[in-house]
Amino acid sequence: MPVEIRWATVDDAAALATVLCEMATHYRQAPLDHSRATATARQWLGDESPFYPHFALAFVGSEVAGLASVAIAHPGIDLERLLFLKDLFVLGSARNQGTGRALIGFLAAYCLDKGIGRIDLTTEDWNEGALRFYERLGADRHGQKIFLRLAGEALKEAAKT
Repeated sequence: MPVEIRWATVDDAAALATVLCEMATHYRQAPLDHSRATATARQWLGDESPFYPHFALAFVGSEVAGLASVAIAHPGIDLERLLFLKDLFVLGSARNQGTGRALIGFLAAYCLDKGIGRIDLTTEDWNEGALRFYERLGADRHGQKIFLRLAGEALKEAAKT
């Protein structure tokens, strides 16, 4: 069955929540409550600008199969925007069936259409499947950047003026 990819809308909140719930489990996080995840997804999707969508969803038939969570950034170095791929996740039942490749193809076509020059992404160093997937696509490891995070108390401290 073919994979259909589209930018998520508010009507897709429950589908987005389904993927977010499985993704949390996959990444060894506490299980998410589906109704809470749906309400949160509805809020996120309602807040989005149509000029900068954030979630591409993959469907096989009427069933959600995966997501790509993205952000558009405007670097100053080369005056060329980039699409940052925060998460690419395919449900276990849809893996190895072309869903991830279809999501990347959708994002790459979007970039070319909008004059966005590249897709940047990270993956966990333990995620060998993802590393092999991106290498098959021709992605190269770029530099030796370290991924850092401000969260919790550090975020609160940084917000103080």
